[in-house]
Amino acid sequence: MDSARPARTRHRPALIALVVVAAAVCLALAWWQWSRYESASGTAQNLGYALQWPAFAGAVVYAYRRFVVLENDADEVEKLSPRSKGAVEIPEGILPERQSFPSAGSLAAKDDPTADSGLREYNRYLAELHRTDRSRETADDPETTVR
Repeated sequence: MDSARPARTRHRPALIALVVVAAAVCLALAWWQWSRYESASGTAQNLGYALQWPAFAGAVVYAYRRFVVLENDADEVEKLSPRSKGAVEIPEGILPERQSFPSAGSLAAKDDPTADSGLREYNRYLAELHRTDRSRETADDPETTVR
């Protein structure tokens, strides 16, 4: 008899009671929904719930059973644990190439305002409008006129 690992059995009465109560409540709700379905005001929704509640009861029992197996069997825990503890390198060519977008600084460096003659003319026009507007303001303002 070779037993490298002693089998651990833990009885948890509170957890067992919780599972039994939860499953019983789910089955009681299934019975209630079934009786609602059979009544005069019953709908297909009641039938759906009547079929769902036993599945919930089964899920509670399955979860408890799985918990007990994972708690007692170290081999099951090893099956679920990841194989490697470190990061895995992704081989070249699997991921698509990333698009590169120019930065705002590189765009500003390429755009030379003196290179575009239309832009130069427009800036000259704006400067002329500014000078005209400033000369009008100073001529119309009584505080700036010399007495």
